[in-house]
Amino acid sequence: MVDASNFSDVRFLTVAEVADMMRVSKMTVYRLVHAGEMPAVRFGRSYRVPESAVEQFVRGAAVEGQPETG
Repeated sequence: MVDASNFSDVRFLTVAEVADMMRVSKMTVYRLVHAGEMPAVRFGRSYRVPESAVEQFVRGAAVEGQPETG
């Protein structure tokens, strides 16, 4: 996901920005971070989430559509 040797290309998002992107509450993002389902870095008392982690999470959480039965 994130190459630890080169952080110059990494874009970090705030929890509020992640919540806006995913259209969920900030609390939902905090739960995902604390559960280890979404990686984050802690700076003081706040968290920052790599943008690539959000993209990976959404891809992994995508649900395949079920064919309609009639």
